[in-house]
Amino acid sequence: MRQARASLCREFASVTIAPSAVEALQSLFMGFAFAGLLASAFELFTERRADFKLLQAGGFAAVASVPVVVFSAPVLILRNMTHGRQGDGRPFPFLMLAGLSAGVWSLISGRVVLDLLHLLGA
Repeated sequence: MRQARASLCREFASVTIAPSAVEALQSLFMGFAFAGLLASAFELFTERRADFKLLQAGGFAAVASVPVVVFSAPVLILRNMTHGRQGDGRPFPFLMLAGLSAGVWSLISGRVVLDLLHLLGA
């Protein structure tokens, strides 16, 4: 048993991750973290939940809420997905598609956030 465990540990120790995969994971994690931070900060300061309906307000409020909705969209999608599953009983493939779109959106927005941080020298 110990020999099998030791050989398995040696096998995993020799696995390397490509730098592009590490950057993709960093982008994904940063996108979800920034989305959660932005949605929580919006809720803290305005005492209302961030939602896609912010864009329907019209006028300056709708224009001002575009960055909030764009960068907090992964959290909004996942929150709507869980509420839809509990309340509406949406089918599982729909939830998979929503999770996939939240992940891709998080990857893209995380890349933008990391590029902005790099540009600012942080």
